[in-house]
Amino acid sequence: MKNIAFLFAAVLLLSLQSCIVSSTPKMGFFDNQHYDYKDAKFTSINVPMFLAKPMVKKALKEDGESEELISLIKKISDIKVMTVENGNKTMLADFAKYLTNNRFEEWMTVKKENETVNFQAKQSGDVIKKLMITVHSGSELVFVDVSGKFTADDISRIINYSERKDVKKLVSK
Repeated sequence: MKNIAFLFAAVLLLSLQSCIVSSTPKMGFFDNQHYDYKDAKFTSINVPMFLAKPMVKKALKEDGESEELISLIKKISDIKVMTVENGNKTMLADFAKYLTNNRFEEWMTVKKENETVNFQAKQSGDVIKKLMITVHSGSELVFVDVSGKFTADDISRIINYSERKDVKKLVSK
């Protein structure tokens, strides 16, 4: 019994190591050691989905969110988030070229005050395997890399849901 408990604890500790916050870039284009990032400061976050999914689902249920949104969360297999301080437009343009060269298609761009949000997807047939969300606000950038198996309808429902939430907030003020 002690051996089983020890083995379980060892596996748990090893899996928790992948829950890393790092000051080095951990996303495709940004792994290039020869690129001059100038004064950019990176923060990369990678949380294993087996840890995140139960917490997100529980929080959504407690907030009274729809089962539809919760079922969409189940389709996510991996999420990586990276923030960049002191980013620049050249870096952003080079990243966009990188995505195009890697068969990502631009889906949508949303501009809101001084913020721009780009959605780019890599798909196989009707199935979206990767969704890259880029938020650009001045010299601050946020990149969210979502892996899973989605459809265009799934993404549309998430966007529409988000817009409905924003409208409800405005009306309640």
